[in-house]
Amino acid sequence: MLAGAIFALSLTGLPVYGQSASSSAASSSVASSSVATSSAASAASSGATSSSVAGSTNTEATALTFSLTVTNPTAIPLASITANETSLATIPLPSTATPGATNTFLSGAPALPNPTSIVSSNYPTLDKVPPTDSDEVQQWIAEVAASGISIPHITQTVLGGCPANAEAAADTSRCWWSCTGCVRDTDVQECPTKLTWGLTYDDGPSFYTPNLLTYLTANDLSATFFTVGSRCAQFPVTLQEEFMAGHQIAVHTWSHPYLTTLTNEQVIAELGWTKKVIKDVTGVTPNMMRPPYGDIDDRVRNISIAMGLTPVMWTRINATATFDTDDFDVHGGLASSYGVLNNWQNIITQANEIDTGFIVLEHDLFEETVQLATGYILPSAMNQSFDIKPVINCLNKPLSDAYIETNDNSTNPPAASGVVTLSSGAPGSASATGAASSSNSGVGLKVSGTSTALTLSGGFAFIALFL
Repeated sequence: MLAGAIFALSLTGLPVYGQSASSSAASSSVASSSVATSSAASAASSGATSSSVAGSTNTEATALTFSLTVTNPTAIPLASITANETSLATIPLPSTATPGATNTFLSGAPALPNPTSIVSSNYPTLDKVPPTDSDEVQQWIAEVAASGISIPHITQTVLGGCPANAEAAADTSRCWWSCTGCVRDTDVQECPTKLTWGLTYDDGPSFYTPNLLTYLTANDLSATFFTVGSRCAQFPVTLQEEFMAGHQIAVHTWSHPYLTTLTNEQVIAELGWTKKVIKDVTGVTPNMMRPPYGDIDDRVRNISIAMGLTPVMWTRINATATFDTDDFDVHGGLASSYGVLNNWQNIITQANEIDTGFIVLEHDLFEETVQLATGYILPSAMNQSFDIKPVINCLNKPLSDAYIETNDNSTNPPAASGVVTLSSGAPGSASATGAASSSNSGVGLKVSGTSTALTLSGGFAFIALFL
């Protein structure tokens, strides 16, 4: 995927997410900020370190390698889903929650806060790594230090992915997922039950999230949204609608950086502010996170755990092949809609062959990613034998276990307790990988792999790290 923080991609004549200035102001209580990072420049700053399991020979393909059997009747034609497409009118939110209401999907949830309380002056600058000298961050730093979780002394990486960090990439003791596929006991990478899909979307909420929410609601589907703190502050009403509709809300950092390039204090600030804004908007604090680009090692991992956050990745069938649709790259012109669907078709094939369930990397940030999800990927998935649900439910846990305030600590101890409660065959369990464990800061090492022979058509489509 793209190597850089590209949330408010600079688009000629358009503010953030392609919306008009007037609609942007109307839909957000915090002024938008733009990160003027181009897709091409971002991709160039990272090394190609893994491939999508989708295995299409060219993610910029101009045709499908299979026959479409199911689509949404209102789907945008694939040929029109491109980086240069003209933005279409968005769908209003299915509903707007009332402040003080309670979440009917979440037992014990507190009353919903008033979204008008979310004002920019209470938070760091959008889309920038937060400063570490604020009272809030200093408190979170102290809490991490007092957590009892050992934070290993691992050097920061530099931008450029595995090629620019050859020594770090070769150091298996740091368990750097990006370059080795290494996971620990605390990481979630699959669902334990075969053909169960832990549905996830990253980088929102965005101007296009209401389109996705409308489709999910109409088809009785729920997902896990790994939300960016800056987007939560920008679109608090949309975040509330996600939450009140029974979707799982989780952390995806404040400004979407490569976490292994940051200091300990900066990692804490990124996670802490995102936890805080989600609680300010929804009333509850998530206990799961996904590192942007999948960029996590034992230092970042243990900081996350010390902050009460379980890392959630996406399914990886060997050290280089992952369940990544490459949907994000369509917006930047680095992948085509045809290539994304070729990837998805190969993911379907592999999902039917592996012994566990699976998690796929998708996004709700851009119009193109939502169009592909609602027009093609989800209709196709519902035509399969997949059991589609949020990550927390795919782990055989209730939605209440997804938040610190409602979690049952007696049956679902936090990862920081050192007690792993994943069911047999779940990601991170010995039966899931069959791999031996080695000690590093108190967590067990596992390297993703499979005994299933890969029979993908064509070669792997290499990507510039992960999003």
